[in-house]
Amino acid sequence: MSQNLTVVVVEQNQERAFAIVDALKESGDVDVFVIGSVSGLARKIATHSPDIVLIDVDNPSRDMLEELTVASGPMERPVAMFVSGAAGGLAKAAVEAGMSAYVVDGLQADRIKPVMDTAIARFQMLRQMRVELEETRRALEERKLIDRAKGLLMKAKGIQEDEAYALLRKTAMNQNRRVADVAEALVTASGLLS
Repeated sequence: MSQNLTVVVVEQNQERAFAIVDALKESGDVDVFVIGSVSGLARKIATHSPDIVLIDVDNPSRDMLEELTVASGPMERPVAMFVSGAAGGLAKAAVEAGMSAYVVDGLQADRIKPVMDTAIARFQMLRQMRVELEETRRALEERKLIDRAKGLLMKAKGIQEDEAYALLRKTAMNQNRRVADVAEALVTASGLLS
């Protein structure tokens, strides 16, 4: 774990909350905040802007899982959920909802640090994959836009594809813009004129 890790623990049982806080303090330099009620959970979590959220629940229902998922923001930060017993199908639902870790048999002091480290690593890996996917999608959309703009130039000017691209590129350089931006302007203008 990194130093000064901010951890929010969602635990309704005060005795268990104290045990979790003690275990976290022993595992390293952490700032721990305990939330004892799930009402207004999203707001309470956002107040602390944690590096990770640990949720300890006895037997979550699918509705409770969805509510906790929305409130804890698993796309914004790693979230590890500890449950007392195996609830059929909820592990899969938790992972699909973005939970970084779903641990059956409850939260135990000796498991906190390894689970947190794993949850953080998994979250960072998935975030990197989401960023790369978004970049790939954006590049594909830009490529399609450039191809449409080249087609418009080829038709309007009677030129070949490489000449159309060279013209787009030269215009982008002259205007200090990206080729995709020039292509988008050309496609938009063409749509207005037709």
